[in-house]
Amino acid sequence: MTEKFLEKSYGLESVEETLDHYNRWAASYDAEIAENNYATPGRIADALWSVLPDVSTPVLDFGCGTGLAGIALRRVGYETVDGVDPSTEMLGVALTKGAHRHLEQIDPKAKQPFKPGQYRAIVACGVLGTGAAPPSAFGTLMHCLKRGDKLAFSLNDHALPDPAYMGAMNEWLDCGAARLLFSEYGDHLPGLNLKASVYVIEKA
Repeated sequence: MTEKFLEKSYGLESVEETLDHYNRWAASYDAEIAENNYATPGRIADALWSVLPDVSTPVLDFGCGTGLAGIALRRVGYETVDGVDPSTEMLGVALTKGAHRHLEQIDPKAKQPFKPGQYRAIVACGVLGTGAAPPSAFGTLMHCLKRGDKLAFSLNDHALPDPAYMGAMNEWLDCGAARLLFSEYGDHLPGLNLKASVYVIEKA
């Protein structure tokens, strides 16, 4: 019987535990996610395209996993999509899909994973949340953007009640350092009856 990983994902506490979990999950990730009708990659890609419909826009798929968001981004029209992830096993699966121009392993504890200006948009699909990246990762990503660049991300039903995640975004919005372009609550993993909000914000 294939081990189930999905519901265990929301109880992970340390970087080391999370990395081990995703490395072990890589081989069966797509199948388990498909069973639960993972909707967020397509929703985020559509949201970003609605505010930045430019095929030449370089997009970073942050925490790209097995490449599902990369496929969704290519589907809507983006031609230059790079992916980064801390899991070597997940990256190995993403490589087989051919959706990304370049794939790279990153240190999950890095304060600035890449220089500002490399990408006009960053996508963090299912990355910010309980058992994944902490609220501080929001600021890390924002500091990697220049004025006018976009961050498209999701917060699921496990992260939305946590004031730290909403607070991380509102710190930027409330002082005018960023502006909200898109917000929509909808399906995330219907098979688990989980929903998520998808956001696109622009750095001011």
